[in-house]
Amino acid sequence: MSGGKRCPDCGSCEIVEDSHYSQDQLVCADCGYILSEGTLTTTQTEESFLQAVTFTEGTRQNESISRTKLRGIVRVRNLCRVLRLPDSFADTAVSYYERAFYLPLCHAVRHEKKEAVMGCCVYITCRQHRWPLTFGTISSIIYSSYELVSSVFLELVQALRLDVPSLSLQDLARSHCQSFKLFRDCASAPKDYAEDLDKVLERTLQLLELASETWLVTGRHPIPVITAAVYLSWQSLRPAQRLSCSLPRFCKLSEAELPSPTTIRLKELKDCSLKLASQLPWLKMLTINNKTVVHHLGDILKHQGYLLRKALEAVEMSSMKTGEGESPEQLQPCASFLPPCVAKPRKRRYATAFPDGDQEVDGDQEISDSEIEQYLRTPAEMACYQQAQARLHT
Repeated sequence: MSGGKRCPDCGSCEIVEDSHYSQDQLVCADCGYILSEGTLTTTQTEESFLQAVTFTEGTRQNESISRTKLRGIVRVRNLCRVLRLPDSFADTAVSYYERAFYLPLCHAVRHEKKEAVMGCCVYITCRQHRWPLTFGTISSIIYSSYELVSSVFLELVQALRLDVPSLSLQDLARSHCQSFKLFRDCASAPKDYAEDLDKVLERTLQLLELASETWLVTGRHPIPVITAAVYLSWQSLRPAQRLSCSLPRFCKLSEAELPSPTTIRLKELKDCSLKLASQLPWLKMLTINNKTVVHHLGDILKHQGYLLRKALEAVEMSSMKTGEGESPEQLQPCASFLPPCVAKPRKRRYATAFPDGDQEVDGDQEISDSEIEQYLRTPAEMACYQQAQARLHT
């Protein structure tokens, strides 16, 4: 910091030296105002006479654009500081922002979208370094919507032609669990609601492994699946005290977002656990439903390898019994571990062939010339058709 100097724009004392194009400049770290520009020479004649020119004159850049760019650079570095990222991450994120600054998506747009561009530069850097970070975390830091951040991310990746590797589900779950307030020192949480992060994370990872083996993760957005798994794992650690806590209340107490598909993913996880629980010998005499299955989640996850093998054997037996004439309804329900798109396909609307009423087609109906022309596609076919018509009229 340069002592004794204040920013004439905002009055801040945080004046730093910034090396821009190898030229030292005094810049306000809070607002990006340039107090003094570096000097450089542009021609050999000027260098021989030691005639110095300012940066904006030498590069013919608009000073306002330079100030806006510096504000963005400071903002990107501040985001990296908030996330406690290494300095190398901040340098990479700044380089992406400098490249994105001259793209159309950064000009003549709302301030919220500019903030989203800065956040996406940080997010892309974290993804490339395998640092677990979610869209939800970025959107909450920059006070932007999830949809805007995701759309800007796609635009930025395509415009800069970047390679962004996908995060593993386990790393994403670890990062997402740390954002739940109930898994930290939470004095405001009700009695028996606060929980140790390591215990919840261990059971969540086991539940996500089971969800992956039973097709509940394939083709789905990961955050709703992880949120449902975290809630179910948290409940199963103390089910007697926590069964009365609903999913919306849990997310509210944890200060976490509740994506709309989370309730559907939660129901799918419970249905899967219920099918596996029916195969445990010591649970066959009990009546278990979607609510009480939480009590036995620990046993299900402990023996999930055995239960999944039993499910596979049930599928093989079902194919044999179906071939012998036994109906699928008589088979075990555990044999129905299919992808959700196959087990419960969505109903599609089909166009009616004859909307005006039934019409019998026997193949003897006359076809007009205009109808024949609708089936002709290439110029060669059209030429052959015209030649045939000419021969008929001669």
